[in-house]
Amino acid sequence: MGRAGEDLVGVTCQTVGWALRRAELAVQAVKEQRLRGLGMASAHFSLLIMIHNEPGLTGAELARRLNVTPQAVASLVARLEDRGQLERRPHPRHRHVQELHLTDAGRDALRSAVPEIAAIEQRITQELGPDDASRMTALLHRIADTVGDD
Repeated sequence: MGRAGEDLVGVTCQTVGWALRRAELAVQAVKEQRLRGLGMASAHFSLLIMIHNEPGLTGAELARRLNVTPQAVASLVARLEDRGQLERRPHPRHRHVQELHLTDAGRDALRSAVPEIAAIEQRITQELGPDDASRMTALLHRIADTVGDD
């Protein structure tokens, strides 16, 4: 048990990691609020936009990219498939692997969600200014690359 005033190895609410988490939670909360009005969760948007950007991804590939379990992806995929926004197609070479593709309903869902997400991005960029926003994006990628090497 720690004692009052005990040094906790520099872990405070002022660290880079803490600031990243705080920013992530704030952005995530706004995304959830905005997308809820469209009947979509932020996780659904993330999955749909990834498949839009890389059609044919498998569930395992999505799980790695989203940093979630394959079971979590399978659950999301099933939900989006039930909504008619996503379809599975057999992999051309591996018969036990299925690729994921958007349906017209999935593309329509993304079309309605993108302006909401873009508005959040615009608000951040407007507050930071274009130069700082660009610098922040580069720094965040650098942090992800640095930590991701471990």
